[in-house]
Amino acid sequence: MRMPTSEKDTGVTTVSAVLVSAICKVLRPLVKLMLSKGITYVYLTDILKKIFVEVGDKDFRMNGKPVTDSHLSLLTGIHRKDIKRLRTTANTKNEIIPETVSMGARLVSQWTSDPAYLDEDGHPKPLPRFIRDAGKISFEGLVASVSKDIRSRVVLDEWLRLGVVDFDEQRRVCLKVEAFVPAKGFDEKAYYFGHNLHDHSAAAASNLIGERQPYLERSVHYDALSHQSIRILAEQSELLGMQTLLAINKKAMTLEQEDASKSEKNHRFTLGVYFYSEPVESEKYTTSTDPFTEEKLRNNHSPL
Repeated sequence: MRMPTSEKDTGVTTVSAVLVSAICKVLRPLVKLMLSKGITYVYLTDILKKIFVEVGDKDFRMNGKPVTDSHLSLLTGIHRKDIKRLRTTANTKNEIIPETVSMGARLVSQWTSDPAYLDEDGHPKPLPRFIRDAGKISFEGLVASVSKDIRSRVVLDEWLRLGVVDFDEQRRVCLKVEAFVPAKGFDEKAYYFGHNLHDHSAAAASNLIGERQPYLERSVHYDALSHQSIRILAEQSELLGMQTLLAINKKAMTLEQEDASKSEKNHRFTLGVYFYSEPVESEKYTTSTDPFTEEKLRNNHSPL
C-alpha cells in the first residue's frame, strides 16, 4: 500500500483535504449512532487504537515480514509502550454473529431461491406449518432441509418476534420481506449494519487506494426533487433492487452447489442495495465551515 507523501526534512505528512472532508462526512452518521447508544469519545478512542494496530500489523508489512513495534508506533502514532499490549489483546476481528442470523440467512436463501418454494411468479410461497399437512414444502420441511437439530417452532417464534414472517388468513407462514433483514431485534439489525457497511466501505476504500481491480461501487443521486418524487423513486428502487438481489441470490446458490466438490472454496461476496434521502440544506458541511483546515491537516504524528 502507498503511504502519504512525506515532506523531506520536516517529518510532516500532508493529507488530502478532500479525503479528510470525505471521512468526516462518513463519520457523522456513525457518531450520531454512537452518541444515541451511549458510546462516548473516550470509549471510541480505545477501540480505534486496537483497530489501528490490527490494520497496521496486517496490511502494512514490509516485504511480507512482521511489522516491528517501532514501525507500528511510527505508522499509527500510538506509543510504543501500548503497541505490545494492543497486539496481544486486540480482538475486534472476532465477529459476533447472532444465532438467529446464521440460521435465518440460510433459510431465507432457500425459501427465495429453491423453485420448490416459489410460486409461478417466482415469489416465496406461503408455507403450511407442518410436514404432516403439506410434506416437504412446508415451514417445518424448510427448516428440516437446512438443519435437523432445531425445531421449526423455535424458528417460527423467533421470526414472528423479529417481524420476518407473519400468518395469512389460512394460517400459512408468509415471508414478509424477500431478504433477511429483521424489522425488530437490535442485535440482529446491528449485525447486518456492521456486515453491510464494512463490505461497502471496504470496496470503496480499496477503489480509492487503487490496490486491486476496482469493485462495483456506483450510485445515482439528484438534489432538486419534491417529496412525492422521492416516494416514487424509493418504491421503484426497492422493486428493482429486490429483483436484482433475488436474481443474484439464485445464481449464487446454484454456483455454491456446483462448487461443493471443489477444494478451493474460500471466497465470499456481498452485493448490496441502499436508498437514502433527506432535505437539502444549503452550505451544509461545506469546506469553508468544516472544522478541518489546510493547516490542521498537517499531522506530525505526535504520539497519542
